[in-house]
Amino acid sequence: MSSHSTDKGPVVDDTAQEASGNSVAADIRISFKRWLVKNLRNPYVIFTSLVQPIIFFVLFVEVFGAIAGSALSAALGPDISYVTYLSPAIIIMSTLSSAATSGIGLVDDMEEGMFEKMLVSPMNRSAMFFGKVLSEVARIVVQTVIVLLLGYLLLVLKNGAAFDQYLRTGAAGIVGVVLVTVIFGGVFIAYSNIVALVSRDQEATIMFANLLTFPLVFVSSAFLPLSVLPGWIRTVAVFNPITYGVDSVRAIMLGQDVMTVFEMTAFGGIWNTVVPAVVILVGFNVLLGSIAIRLLRRAASIKVQ
Repeated sequence: MSSHSTDKGPVVDDTAQEASGNSVAADIRISFKRWLVKNLRNPYVIFTSLVQPIIFFVLFVEVFGAIAGSALSAALGPDISYVTYLSPAIIIMSTLSSAATSGIGLVDDMEEGMFEKMLVSPMNRSAMFFGKVLSEVARIVVQTVIVLLLGYLLLVLKNGAAFDQYLRTGAAGIVGVVLVTVIFGGVFIAYSNIVALVSRDQEATIMFANLLTFPLVFVSSAFLPLSVLPGWIRTVAVFNPITYGVDSVRAIMLGQDVMTVFEMTAFGGIWNTVVPAVVILVGFNVLLGSIAIRLLRRAASIKVQ
């Protein structure tokens, strides 16, 4: 993208100028393609999306698998493998890793001057944000499928189980798991971009993302049933979006109601977990997404002035 300057600030000549007559959908598509290419060229993003989840999965299965059996049997029954129980936690954890790095690319743009150029371009401000979000969603979908396949492979190597013993809701369950992870990922994509827009610093974005997100994993139902954890963790888990992401994916995989923070009987079966969990996650998305878009628009108005 080339540009030239006037006394009123930089003017974008190429891609952004071409977007001036485009619809919002076209602007979203342009932003999506740009961020997708940018992410694929970043080795740190590839590592956190694809390599890190594999390492965590194998390590957690080997470390916790032997000691979690009794607690798991007491909570959910003796026929639940720890690999199956852990898979939702690794799926949500890998989604969290991808979402938490979303703001880093935005800070890179700020430091390189690209952010300012995009803001003074005719591109729709909301389209800029949604295109970026869609590129993260594409990454989350790919890594979710990879983790599901890896979990099944581990279960086969350990127990020789069939796929319907791993994901008890079958092919429809795969779609359900992907949809839940996308909704969950939106929460922390918005959070990461909020941190980036407020701090405008890459180190601060990484620090605040890791400071909040990864400790939250351990004060949720991710690795062990809440019933065997201390009372203060059960209290924090009620307000923790990771709990609802893990519980809803786990309900889909196990084919049963596994809600850990409150009891719901209005919907029946797995829907007693999935419906309230998704509603809560959508609420987080609306709240944090609105804040992120408002900050982006404020940044645009400041730059234009």
